[in-house]
Amino acid sequence: MGSIHLHEKKFNLYIKEKEILERVNQLAQAISKDYRGKNLILIGIMNGAVIFLSDLCRKIELPLSIASMKASSYQGMKSSGTVQIESLLNLDLKDKHLLLVEDIVDTGKTLFELKDYLFKAKPASIGIATLLFKPQAFEYNYHLNYVGFEIPNKFVVGYGLDFDELGRNLPDIYQLDTTY
Repeated sequence: MGSIHLHEKKFNLYIKEKEILERVNQLAQAISKDYRGKNLILIGIMNGAVIFLSDLCRKIELPLSIASMKASSYQGMKSSGTVQIESLLNLDLKDKHLLLVEDIVDTGKTLFELKDYLFKAKPASIGIATLLFKPQAFEYNYHLNYVGFEIPNKFVVGYGLDFDELGRNLPDIYQLDTTY
């Protein structure tokens, strides 16, 4: 499918499912190597990371735990500038190796706030895996350990990413058509 329409906006195919899944496999291999012998907890940042988390965790060749948090700053197609952390499953994080799994990092504010929140639980480490990264929008200088794709600072949907809750179920990633 070359383009789709959501909420009367046109989006063009940007990254095909096959490319996404190949990159997820590569990230899983790197994570498996880096966390071998460590007590790993993947923490999916919901709702956007649900599909990435699901595909990623099944390819990681290690025993691991999975948890989720809900944190958001988006309203429509723009960040509100305020991060709301809504929940964390009740797990003991002390001395565990946490890997935050995010669908997309743009300004970086959400993950900055989440890391600050999680450091209070005294984990052994906190790493970050993101499917998409917008370096042009990034406002912080913390390290992203695993990046699927670097993309321009344009709005995207699909593979868990949404536009006002539509598009998460699309297997490919689509970019907003600004000429439409």
